[in-house]
Amino acid sequence: MSIEAFFDGFMAQLLAGTMMTVRVTLAATFLGIALGLLGATARLSSFLPFRAIGGAYVGVIRGIPELLIVFLIYFGSSRLLMAIASWFGYHDYIELNPFIAGVIALGLTFGGYATEVFRGAFLAIHKGQTEAAQALGLSRFRVFFGIVLPQAWRIALPGLGNLILILMKDTALISVIGLEELTRKTSMVVNATREPFTWYLTAAVMYLGLTVITTTLLRYMEEQSRKHEHPTDAASSHLVKE
Repeated sequence: MSIEAFFDGFMAQLLAGTMMTVRVTLAATFLGIALGLLGATARLSSFLPFRAIGGAYVGVIRGIPELLIVFLIYFGSSRLLMAIASWFGYHDYIELNPFIAGVIALGLTFGGYATEVFRGAFLAIHKGQTEAAQALGLSRFRVFFGIVLPQAWRIALPGLGNLILILMKDTALISVIGLEELTRKTSMVVNATREPFTWYLTAAVMYLGLTVITTTLLRYMEEQSRKHEHPTDAASSHLVKE
C-alpha cells in the first residue's frame, strides 16, 4: 500500500467517517441534554404521574442494552411509519434514515443517564435560594432559568462530560444499521485492503484524538463556568464529583 493511496484514498474515507461520528455525537448530546432536563424535572415533580414517568424512563434506559435500543428505534420506527402510511393507501416499505434513528436511540440513552446527573445537581442547590427569589416576586420560570438552571449546569457539567465521552464511543453501535461512521468506514477499508490491524489501529488513534479534543473542550467549559462560582456552589460541585 503506497503512501499516496493511504492519504488520498482510504484515509479520506476514515476522515468522512470521523465527521459523521462528530455529527451524531453533537446531535445526540443536544437531544439527550433536553431529555435529561425534562426527566430530572419530572423526577423531582410534586405530581406523582410525572415522577412515575421519569422513574420509568430511567429504569428502561438502565435495563436495556444500548444496541437493542438502536434496533428497536430503527426497526420499530419503520413499522410505525408504514402503519401510518397505510392509512393513506401507501404500502411500500419505509425505512427511517440511519442517522436519525441513531441520534434518537443514543439521545434517549444519554437522556436517561443525564436525568440522574441533573437530578443530583438540582438537589445540590440550596432551597433557600429559590425561596428567596420567590419571596421577591420572581416567577417560577425566571427562578428556574435565571437561578436554578445556571447553577445546576455548573454542577452537572463534569458528569455530563463523562457521558459525552461515552456517547462518542457508542456511536460505533450505529454501524449495525448502516450508518457510515468511523467504525463502519474502517470495516469497509479493511475489507478492501485486507489489512485489519493497520486500519483498526488507525481508527483507534482517531477515536483517541477525538477524546483528547473533547476532554480539552469540556475542561475549558468547566473553567469558564466556575469563573463566577460562589464558594458554597463550589463545595456542592466538589461533593457531586465525588
